[in-house]
Amino acid sequence: MNASSAKPEMLVIDDEFQIRRLLRVTLEAAGYDVREADGGRVGLNEIAHRRPDAVILDLGLPDLPGAEVLRRLRDWCQVPVLVLSVSNDEREKIAVLDAGADDYLTKPFGSGELLARLRVLRRRTQAPEEARIVRFGMVQADLVNRVITKDGAVVRLTAKEYALLRLLLVHRDGVVTQAQALRDVWGPNAADQTHYLCVYMARLRQKLEEDPSQPRFLRTEPGVGYRLCAG
Repeated sequence: MNASSAKPEMLVIDDEFQIRRLLRVTLEAAGYDVREADGGRVGLNEIAHRRPDAVILDLGLPDLPGAEVLRRLRDWCQVPVLVLSVSNDEREKIAVLDAGADDYLTKPFGSGELLARLRVLRRRTQAPEEARIVRFGMVQADLVNRVITKDGAVVRLTAKEYALLRLLLVHRDGVVTQAQALRDVWGPNAADQTHYLCVYMARLRQKLEEDPSQPRFLRTEPGVGYRLCAG
């Protein structure tokens, strides 16, 4: 919530000025403070700096697909997100909900339904938000911009390496089981492919640890999984 106001703060991410104006009028009349972004990257930065109470996200953005905005956002933040789209395609709805949306509303929509859905979203208990920046040793992980540095130099990670590291960062200081890592990074059909984990953990240690043979941060929990010790 905006520290300077008792009103809940809403961020509208939509590239159409007319839609943003309509939403502003509707939301302000309902007691919200409203901020706007006309693209996905601007919207992500606004969320990182403003921490709004909820987000209304249009899928048809000019710079990033709405589903990609959701995937990046869910790396580090659990703010409620209501997606707007002109499409009523069931597959698209499923895709954005799987990517992290909390609800989906098709254009055109009524103001009453919009406000009701937002009330439902805001009533839901939200998990504590993850930190945007995580540091361990000489490594800094920026989960908003997906940039990993070690001693100030950018570390190049493959998509799978980053996905595994991100999973460990989100659950830092807790154990990520082998089954969870395989399911989240490689998919539900990779449950028995534990050698994937061995190979990719070795790669991460090679790139991020000072002494990969004696890892200080990327730790193995024998027979269970892995833990990232960020303390």
